[in-house]
Amino acid sequence: MTHTPLLDQVNFPQDIKNFDGHQLKQLAEEVRRETIDIVSKTGGHLGASLGVVELTVALHYVFDTPNDKLIWDVGHQSYPHKILTGRRATMSKLRQKGGPSGFTKRSESIYDPFGAAHAGTSISAALGFAVASEMNKKHHHSIAVIGDGSMSSGMAYEAMNNAGALKSRLVVILNDNDMSIAPPVGAMSHYFSRLISSRPYQSLRSMAKEVASHLPKPLETAARRVEEYARGIVAGGTWFEEMGFFYVGPIDGHDLDHLIPVLENIRDRKEDGPVLIHIVTQKGRGYAPAEAAADKYHGVVKFDVATGQQQKTEVSSPSYTKVFAETLTELARQDDKIVAITAAMPTGTGLDLFAREFPGRCFDVGIAEQHAVTFAAGLACDGLKPFTAIYSTFLQRGFDQVVHDVMLQNLPVRFALDRAGFVGADGATHAGSYDLAFLGCLPQMIIMAPSDELELKHAVTTAHAIEDGPCAFRYPRGNGVGLDLRQPGKILEIGKGRIIQEGNQIAILSLGCRLQESLKAAALLAELGLSVTVADARFAKPVDMNLVIQLAQHHEVLLTVEAGSIGGFATQVTDVLVQNWLLDKGLKFRTLYMPDRLFDHDTPNSQYEEAGLTAHHIATAALKALAKEHLLFKMAS
Repeated sequence: MTHTPLLDQVNFPQDIKNFDGHQLKQLAEEVRRETIDIVSKTGGHLGASLGVVELTVALHYVFDTPNDKLIWDVGHQSYPHKILTGRRATMSKLRQKGGPSGFTKRSESIYDPFGAAHAGTSISAALGFAVASEMNKKHHHSIAVIGDGSMSSGMAYEAMNNAGALKSRLVVILNDNDMSIAPPVGAMSHYFSRLISSRPYQSLRSMAKEVASHLPKPLETAARRVEEYARGIVAGGTWFEEMGFFYVGPIDGHDLDHLIPVLENIRDRKEDGPVLIHIVTQKGRGYAPAEAAADKYHGVVKFDVATGQQQKTEVSSPSYTKVFAETLTELARQDDKIVAITAAMPTGTGLDLFAREFPGRCFDVGIAEQHAVTFAAGLACDGLKPFTAIYSTFLQRGFDQVVHDVMLQNLPVRFALDRAGFVGADGATHAGSYDLAFLGCLPQMIIMAPSDELELKHAVTTAHAIEDGPCAFRYPRGNGVGLDLRQPGKILEIGKGRIIQEGNQIAILSLGCRLQESLKAAALLAELGLSVTVADARFAKPVDMNLVIQLAQHHEVLLTVEAGSIGGFATQVTDVLVQNWLLDKGLKFRTLYMPDRLFDHDTPNSQYEEAGLTAHHIATAALKALAKEHLLFKMAS
């Protein structure tokens, strides 16, 4: 049991307002230990949270939250914030059903004024709060905390440009920990590193301190206050100043003696206009295994606190992510035109494996999905074969570029959409729910949805062979079903599905990862004496018209099953049925997809159960279509 005598006295930020400096430091250490203890039992985003412990304590001590609006970019560093804002007792169920989200969430607490789990949104949102406060004459502070990795998002600069022009009272805290999920890329990261290590800055600051120490005490105090502000000019905050921000920093984000006076100075500043405070922190701070790890324990499963050893689950089949990466690497050995692109997720997408063998052909563009898509389009224009690996949820950020820069020009950019379907503990923000709908409406877009790891190997191989337009293939989080992957990938016929088993009463047309559940449903129905065909659509677009027509004409019931939102694969199939007058001839047609609502964090299996996309639900839909509800009890038994 973690010993936390001070933290035990804290329920909300108001409880720390009378703490002295020593107590605040002790509280920070207790929050750090509590965070480690919690995540060791639940898993989650550890490294980022450990890096902002002192900052979290300082912000809640200095500012009047929740009246002052504190917005954490992405939110994966918000665990200490949650511990201090009334949610400590529930943190044992972090990222589990009924427990706190792994990100900030408006419906969870008044201390979460803005919920988000995509990077680069905090400054825009905080500016909105700042302007609203002025218009409502509330005069509250608006604070955005954004990491240096998130600053590679173009949206952050759009917001800063607007903030500088509006002259609103906005505070942006740039948390520079030299690492987002992967080591940050681009000139901005190097720029911050130069600022911190620059000799002129260090020597000038030392000289200023020496001069100040010889002044009378009131003047020394004033000089030190001035120095806190002047650091921006000395350190080289010119770029931010030119954006219209008053720049302060860089300062040590783990030194409360330094951090709190700076925050107080900014809080009490009379001048209007936005301020940027550049703090330097260490991701994984205070936990040796995290500090030593390459990823700083960004995202972890349950682990042993004493050793840092994570409880990896033994699996007999590789993850879909790994199958994609290994297949792409194998193809790249044969074709030097293949290049791979990721948006700050080399490990998450598996492209770190590709990069080990082909470092010059793998590009991590930072948290910049819009740029990633158009960059790929430019590569395709000049004869290269780009594979752009982006989580389904993050491709939403690049949708305009998919439409305008890829589809309209009919460029052969290949989109590998990881984490399609429900993703479990990361909840609604990260679920791959909408790609079938937002890509399915685009002319010239080919969409594949492999149903197992071997089909994924075929989909990657097929995407490589498509050279006359864009394509995408989506695959789920997790591991394959255990198929033999030694056979080579094959090029699939575009827009052609396959029959898995044949029957004559009920047809189940499955797309993607729901095939195994569809086969289980067919088995349940077979036990009731019903004959079932199961087909794997393979392609969401173009849909296999001949297959759909065949299933509709030779079965009494046709079901579609997909791990996507309304407006996806079922829409494509419905259009085929309508265009061919097949709904006017007695066919009982039913569609199963993600219900038209959001799903909170839980296990993926539980989410699919709640969504009605398991074998039992599929079989139940078929029985109801046949008006054989009386067989439901028999099936359940």
